[in-house]
Amino acid sequence: MTTTYDGTPPAADTAAAGGARPRKRDVQGTRRLAALLLSPTLLVLALVIGYPVLAGFRESLYTRGEGLDANGFVVQGERFVGLDNYTAIFHGDRGDAFWNAFGNTTFFTVTTVVLETVIGVAMALIMQQAFRGRAFVRAGILVPWAIPTAISGLLWRWIFQADGAANAVLRHQVLWTADGFQAKIAVVVAEVWKTSPFIGLLVLAGLQMIPRDVYEAARVDGAGPVQRFWRITLPLVKPALLVAVLFRMLDVLRMFDLPAVLIGVNQRSVETLTMIAWFEASNLRYGSAAAYATILFLYIALIAYLFVKLLGADIIGEARQQAKRPRRNRPVRGKRRKVTA
Repeated sequence: MTTTYDGTPPAADTAAAGGARPRKRDVQGTRRLAALLLSPTLLVLALVIGYPVLAGFRESLYTRGEGLDANGFVVQGERFVGLDNYTAIFHGDRGDAFWNAFGNTTFFTVTTVVLETVIGVAMALIMQQAFRGRAFVRAGILVPWAIPTAISGLLWRWIFQADGAANAVLRHQVLWTADGFQAKIAVVVAEVWKTSPFIGLLVLAGLQMIPRDVYEAARVDGAGPVQRFWRITLPLVKPALLVAVLFRMLDVLRMFDLPAVLIGVNQRSVETLTMIAWFEASNLRYGSAAAYATILFLYIALIAYLFVKLLGADIIGEARQQAKRPRRNRPVRGKRRKVTA
């Protein structure tokens, strides 16, 4: 007996499977519900982040204070100057100060983040090991991160004094807090000491998620400690490590308090972009200060974008690529097949 089946579902199945439209409605309803639930958060972000950014950009297009116009009359209050505050940053003495601060900011970001990453990963590996007194070691490692930055700057200022502990250990007289390259080294040391535990803490959380069976299987296969680190630990802890490094980069790019307390403000060797913006604002040049802040904002946004794209942390992009892939093992409808009994 031979029966021909054309793949058309029965009436009952058709009513159940004819849910193409209900499925679309369900998806639309889910999206609307998600948008409704997220709207309070988006509103708060717009007020806390969006409005200050737009207000700062608007402020950078104006100048305040008394001045003279083209006819020699006194102009008071707010005056629209367009992009003059931005063009003035790159010319003359202000241009030299800007590029010096830009170089210092980039130097601190690169050096501190690299050192903190290496030291933080080493701290995480140590804190993960099971040994007597591990809780005490973990608490001791996290103490520097818990100290306020201003207090940390004062502590290291005492260490780097002419008669401080640093010169006593080196047995050499170095003016760490004076203007010069040694001041950069002092800021880097203090920053790495304080914030390396932050990266170590996030990496430790990633290490706790790795199953022990993976290491046991690699050990049985003959993999040594170095191979297990490069082939297992580092790839599996990469998401947590990327988040930690990104947070630290964004934090160092806006560095202000540590060099200001440790070395002092208006010191050319440690002056950063935030220091210049603060100095302009303290002298009531709000338009110029807003221009510096806007440029720093764009610089941070660019660094974050390149970091996410180049290091493969684009989670949204990966989800979109997976959604665009054709689904496999999908049943074929309308195709006739013969069933022989």
